Amino acid sequence: MALGRIFFTLIFACASACATLAQAQDAPPPPAPAPAPATEHIPAPSPDSDPVLTHRPVTTPPPAAQPAPNETVPLVVPKGTAVQVILDKEVRIEKVGQPVHGRVAEAVYAFDKLVVPVGAEVTGEVTQLDGVSGGKRTLDALNAEFTPARKVQMEFKEVILADGRHIPIHSTVTPGSGQVIQFAAAGEADKKKGLKDTASEKTKQAREEAKRQWDEAMKQVHEPGKIHKLERYAVGQLPAHPQYIDAGTVYFAELLQPLDFGSEPLTPEIASSIDSQPPPGSFVHARLTTPLSSATSHKGDEVEAVLSQPLFDGAKLILPQGCRLKGTVVQVQAARSLSRNGQLRMVFHELVLPDGVEQKVNASLEGLQASKGEDVKLDSEGGAEANSPKTRYLTTGISVALAALSQGDDPGDRAAGGAGGFKLVGIALGAFVHSQPLGMAMGAYGASMSVYTHFVARGRDVVFPKNTSMQIGIGVRMDVPAKAGGDALTRD
Repeated sequence: MALGRIFFTLIFACASACATLAQAQDAPPPPAPAPAPATEHIPAPSPDSDPVLTHRPVTTPPPAAQPAPNETVPLVVPKGTAVQVILDKEVRIEKVGQPVHGRVAEAVYAFDKLVVPVGAEVTGEVTQLDGVSGGKRTLDALNAEFTPARKVQMEFKEVILADGRHIPIHSTVTPGSGQVIQFAAAGEADKKKGLKDTASEKTKQAREEAKRQWDEAMKQVHEPGKIHKLERYAVGQLPAHPQYIDAGTVYFAELLQPLDFGSEPLTPEIASSIDSQPPPGSFVHARLTTPLSSATSHKGDEVEAVLSQPLFDGAKLILPQGCRLKGTVVQVQAARSLSRNGQLRMVFHELVLPDGVEQKVNASLEGLQASKGEDVKLDSEGGAEANSPKTRYLTTGISVALAALSQGDDPGDRAAGGAGGFKLVGIALGAFVHSQPLGMAMGAYGASMSVYTHFVARGRDVVFPKNTSMQIGIGVRMDVPAKAGGDALTRD
């Protein structure tokens, strides 16, 4: 009995030990100690997430392919930009402070956007009436001109857009303004066998388009009729007469403060297109920032111009507004005696992009705006020469004929001599003063002055004031090698 009791006791102890061991294996592990506070909050992974993510670092670097935030381009018309203003009506000069009204004759761009279109209204006022020197007043009085023209200073203060917006501007009128302007186009180059390549044809089309744009701008001018012109001419012959500024007179209003039109995103398409090559026969609009004159310029002088309008190839931007062209004067001849006119030729050979990179270009002057009084002519290679007026032969012939008539003793003959030398005053003197020598003297004076002015005196110089509007043909660009040490780029 005792032996059996001991046997069952051992069996019961073994069973209890096995049960305890099984319970120990099924029990959960003891809780882990609380982790230290983290600097960032990590959300708990979802049941379907990869458990490996729980072992990744809190901060992970962004993927290499992630794009940078989009940059923006400021649409700002910079200080120094010249707004071309054309008077659309005749102005009678009366006093300082009187208002003047004009229209924008050339579109204004900021980078690649049109911000001020052709035809926008411009308002301003007369700010100063300069006096006339005693010497000029005496010379004019000898020619029966007792009210010589005074130089008129203007300031344009506001641009009015078609949508009614009024944009205040602060400007100064640059020297060389205040003239009636015409468009001069380069002559056609001779082609062997009558063949014309594609680039030449595109250049011709672009030149014609520039001329058409100028003609469209001039349609804004309310030109007086023939009767009005005759009246103005008759009034101008009087010894004393009011001073007028003709409709069509052009002024360059140079901005003293920039104009801000906001900004636009710089897309990758725009950024990449700026570095692309312009197509053959490209044609850009530019303003001359270096004033030139055949009387003062020298061969080798540096010339610079700035693009006033962007260059597009279809809808693709090639060159934004503000790119600069650099060049030199390659030929210059000042005006000389015997009515020999001045000549001037310049070339542009470097293009400066907005990022400062300079590239070689093959550029030629295809057209420009010049004063009607200078009558500038461009040859097929872009050289400029001042032309003598075609009316000089007719004017001189009339003066000589009047001088010949003055030899008679008839009052009409004496009046004819006076007309040749002293206009209406001479006619009155010749008619009422019974003196044949006086009539002959006035006629001889008029004829000699006409011959001297048109055939003996110094000819006309070619003058391109600052902000002269030009049309330039640009060829294929090439990179310009830079000097060692980061020096300025060299020219050929």
